[in-house]
Amino acid sequence: MQETSKKKQILLVGNPNVGKSTVFNLLCNKKQKTGNYAGVTVASHSGNYDYKDENVEIIDLPGSYSVYPTSEDEAIFSKFLIEEQHHYAGVVYILEALSIKRGLLLFQQIQDLGIPILLVVNQIDQAERRGININLEELSKELGVKVLQTNAKQNLGIDELREEIFRSGFLKSDKISFEIPVEQKGLIFKILSNTAESNHYKVWTLLSSDTYLGKLESVRDQMNYEDAKCLVPKRLQTQETIRRYQNIDRIISKVLSKKPQFKELLTEKLDKVLVHRFWGYFIFAAILLLIFQSVFFLAEYPMNWIDSTFLWLSNTAKDALPEGPINSLISNGIIPGLGGIIIFAPQIGILLYFLYLLEDSGYMARVIFLMDRFLRPFGLNGKSIVPLVSGTACAIPAIMSTRNIENVKERLITILVTPFMTCSARLPVYSIIIGLIIPDEYFGGISYKALALMAMYFLGFFMSLLAAIVLKKFIKNKGKSFLVMDLPTYKMPLFGYDFRLMLEKVWEFITGAGKIIFIVSILIWFFSYFGPNHKSGQWLASDVKLENSYLAKMGKSIEPAIAPLGYDWKMGVGILTSFVAREVFVGTMSTLYSLDDDAPEGKVIDKMRHDVKPNGEKVFNFATGVSILFFYAFAMQCVSTLAVVYRETKSWKWTVAQLLGMSGIAYLASLIVYQILK
Repeated sequence: MQETSKKKQILLVGNPNVGKSTVFNLLCNKKQKTGNYAGVTVASHSGNYDYKDENVEIIDLPGSYSVYPTSEDEAIFSKFLIEEQHHYAGVVYILEALSIKRGLLLFQQIQDLGIPILLVVNQIDQAERRGININLEELSKELGVKVLQTNAKQNLGIDELREEIFRSGFLKSDKISFEIPVEQKGLIFKILSNTAESNHYKVWTLLSSDTYLGKLESVRDQMNYEDAKCLVPKRLQTQETIRRYQNIDRIISKVLSKKPQFKELLTEKLDKVLVHRFWGYFIFAAILLLIFQSVFFLAEYPMNWIDSTFLWLSNTAKDALPEGPINSLISNGIIPGLGGIIIFAPQIGILLYFLYLLEDSGYMARVIFLMDRFLRPFGLNGKSIVPLVSGTACAIPAIMSTRNIENVKERLITILVTPFMTCSARLPVYSIIIGLIIPDEYFGGISYKALALMAMYFLGFFMSLLAAIVLKKFIKNKGKSFLVMDLPTYKMPLFGYDFRLMLEKVWEFITGAGKIIFIVSILIWFFSYFGPNHKSGQWLASDVKLENSYLAKMGKSIEPAIAPLGYDWKMGVGILTSFVAREVFVGTMSTLYSLDDDAPEGKVIDKMRHDVKPNGEKVFNFATGVSILFFYAFAMQCVSTLAVVYRETKSWKWTVAQLLGMSGIAYLASLIVYQILK
């Protein structure tokens, strides 16, 4: 096999929501998450592919509307674009056909920085459906670059793009389209004469930016006090935007034509209802209810099959292996522990798949727009709904997605309240407890269990809003922020691609949780298999009854603290182990009830349902079940989430405050509901 001899680095750039990540995936055969709303890519991602003995590295930068950063993800974009210019061969700029005017602003800024660029117009078919025709030849002539056409959703034009990258079809403009205002020209030329920089637009960007871009300090050193005092970055940016759009309007008048009286498309018709000030919220709630109904209804058969399979594996291992600790470890420890978490994979998969379809279709962008007015009084904005909704899958990427929130205070509040959202790790806990305490009955064709699950999701959401109100009092905002976004057209979701993506995420959940459950199951088995031998006075005795094991002693030692919440020592052990990750609670309970010789034979949920206290009262009664649900609705209990909160806030104060605050709320809420309901 011949090794590639050449290497080339390319930047993939464009506005948010133009299909950039889809192009990246197709070029590099990767599965980076794409979504039909701004803020999906919040850090640079890289991938490689080989083409004609050349290795190409594609760096997918966060979407941005301008070279002037207003949020952390845009700062990543701007700094990489300007400071790393000598490292890459050129920029592939993705321009969405339906948003050509908006996209050309950033394109011309990059072009004026003297960066070699190749223009790719994506989703022209969407424009044609609206009666919009774009003359690509004229566009190429006006801009002085090569222009390619792609349809990333249909994998069209990607091979042509690879070929053009191989040919290094990136062109550098020999002139700067932006004319520096007369009042700043003298200062620009003064700075140019004292530095090695020759591009006067790059100096302009450094002067116009109110955040660090490149060698801003060295440029400022060239100015006297009077010069610096006259520079107001926002005013300079506004001047540039107005002048550029005047030029862009001239270009668009030449390259774009629209059929008169083109009939209203489905997008416009649907938006009259889906973003309606009343019906929009009603429809969103109805969609969520349908999803939660599906989580129980569609997952029932695969869950039963998985449960039966692991029960068979456990019994087979018990019969096949010789009696002793190894038999007990595998049949009563590891297999039930892993089965207790894998059984919920179908429910997690169904939930994620529906969320991916909503994102892919363009509906999630409407949810952002719809929720902006609703979230403002809580110290949040519409963009906060992206991490909040993403938090239903996992809080870690959700917290990272807050980087596209421009206002620093709103971003911090969003980071701190996002863990209240019901993530996929909570779903196994909710599912098993709801299955124990909620009857399998229906109201108007809707399952009580689906209503209960939806109630838990809304409880997490409203708790995040309540926490945001409190945090708003302590974290003062400096100035107002505004939501500015384009609503994309509705698109048919890529059902197959979203299904594959869902399978990958479920597999990540199983393998990630499986590693933890495997270790925890061994530890739980060890401390439950051994205990003190009171007769001989020995420290260690094997194969003792679960009630007399070291595990039981540890659980009973914390029972005074958890008894007011309605929990016994087994639940206490489950809560302790789940501080690593919430879903470990289910694996722990599965292992404990498999190790309990007094528990009836059968499925774990049946053992839990029939378990009774010494006084004959059910262990998992309604009051206790609701108490557990409230505890896991509010408790942090995820080490990985704590780590990412610290990384994003760079503050131990807020990280520890979040941990203690959520744990305290969880304990108090569980205590109150149990005492009321018992």
